[in-house]
Amino acid sequence: MLQSGKLKKIVVFGGGTGLSTLLRGLKAYPVDLTAIVTVADDGGSSGRLLDQYNIPPPGDIRQVMAALSDVEPLIEKMFQYRFSNSDDLKGHSLGNLMLAALTDITGDFARAVEKMGRVLNIKGKVLPAANQKITLHAELDDGTIVTGESKIPVYGRKIRKVYVSPQEVEPLPETVEVINEADLIIFGPGSLYTSILPTILVRDIRDAVLACRAKKVYINNLTTQEGETYQYTASEHVKALYDHAGSQFIDTVLLNKTDFRTLLNGEEPSDVQLPVENDIDALQMLVPTIVLGDFSTVSDGRIIHDAEKVASWIMGYMEGTIVSEET
Repeated sequence: MLQSGKLKKIVVFGGGTGLSTLLRGLKAYPVDLTAIVTVADDGGSSGRLLDQYNIPPPGDIRQVMAALSDVEPLIEKMFQYRFSNSDDLKGHSLGNLMLAALTDITGDFARAVEKMGRVLNIKGKVLPAANQKITLHAELDDGTIVTGESKIPVYGRKIRKVYVSPQEVEPLPETVEVINEADLIIFGPGSLYTSILPTILVRDIRDAVLACRAKKVYINNLTTQEGETYQYTASEHVKALYDHAGSQFIDTVLLNKTDFRTLLNGEEPSDVQLPVENDIDALQMLVPTIVLGDFSTVSDGRIIHDAEKVASWIMGYMEGTIVSEET
């Protein structure tokens, strides 16, 4: 384990369920955690609050805060509770409404996130990638421009690139500071184009990531995602990161080698759970260190990362005691 004293600093980029799963594993260890979370969501409760209150969408922030919280299970369940019966509240989660209320009270979304973090007694810090409303756009392979995070996967065409507006959005000064001081930076798992990439499309964040001394790990997705990365190989995920950052910057990529059929009681995975192909030869041209291991499990019929296994590997990687079962 890590030596007592100054805690190692881990910065994790992304949003949604994938990032939340990883953080639930990491929060069990003595590390200084910071999650830099996308605020490009425009669907569901987040989208309605964005339109009504002109605040950054809180949905991904809420999920990450719940994952890092250290409160009674009932409190976390209440924070995540989504209304279903009221016409006015239907579809809203209580946590989203609380973050919107705190933003109105404090006049600042980032400050509202900080205050809510104290209420939930979260392990570490949660920082929005931007402290203002931003819009995600995608250019598809036929030249079509799609505006809005929730609309991008609907078209079902290959994505050429994504970008945000306004383009000159400024991150919080604290965000750049934590990147500069990080011992390890992790990207993923999560939706490549709508959760991970939007966090590094903020110019000052991207520049800080490329310039910082920390080792950088990409946790590749277990499955491809219809509408975003359908039939993508592992190297295509990494290349998309490089194309948007403008540089090769990943030191290690973490891949899963588990045969999904062993997790699905012998059944073949569906198109929705199509495993990412580990094209090692192509990856070797892009990443210095390639890690293969059994990092997946099943939850409610879905293939997800095993939070404990991934977190344990990360801690070993930081200590330099393990890399992988195979490289």
